[in-house]
Amino acid sequence: MRRAFVLTVLLALAAAGGFFTYRVFLVSGDLIPDRAAGVPAMRPTFRLADVDGQMHSIDEWDGKALIVNFWATWCRPCLKEIPLLNALQSEYAERGVQVIGIAVDDVDEVRRFMAEDLSIEYPVLVGGTDAIEAAESFGIDFIGLPYTAFTDHEGRILGIHLGELKRDDALKYLSRLD
Repeated sequence: MRRAFVLTVLLALAAAGGFFTYRVFLVSGDLIPDRAAGVPAMRPTFRLADVDGQMHSIDEWDGKALIVNFWATWCRPCLKEIPLLNALQSEYAERGVQVIGIAVDDVDEVRRFMAEDLSIEYPVLVGGTDAIEAAESFGIDFIGLPYTAFTDHEGRILGIHLGELKRDDALKYLSRLD
C-alpha cells in the first residue's frame, strides 16, 4: 500500500514537471546543449525490467546509437511521440540506431497499454523510482516527461530533449551520426 502511494506521489510530481517541461521547453523548442552542466560525456549504465519482469542492462545495446525515451501511459505528450519513435526505429535500424522506451509507470498499466492501445515496436523497460534514477543518471534533474536522451554508437551522449519530441528535433541529433 505504501509503495503504491509513493509511486502515485512520484507520478503526480512527474506530471506537474511534465507540464512545466512542456511550457518551458516544448513551446520554445529548446534542446539541452551537448555539454550542459551535469550531462556526462558517456551514456550511464543501469538495469531495469521489461514488462515480463526480465531484467535488462542498457549495456545490452552497446555498439548501437540509442534513442532512450522516458515516458508514461498517463502522459499525453509521451503518447503522441510513440508513432514517431516507431518510425525512427524502422527508418534507422539499418544504421545501428535503437529506440528504447523506459516507462516511469506501473508495470501492469504499461502491459495493459501495450496490449490494448498503441503498438510499440521497440523494447520497453519499466520502473517507478528506478526509472527516475535512470533518467537522472543522464545528468539532468528529472523534471518531467517526456524526456529523451540520444547517444552515438560509442555511447557518447549527443544531447537531451525535454518535452514532446518532434521529428525535426530527432533528426538534429541523428544527423550527427553521419
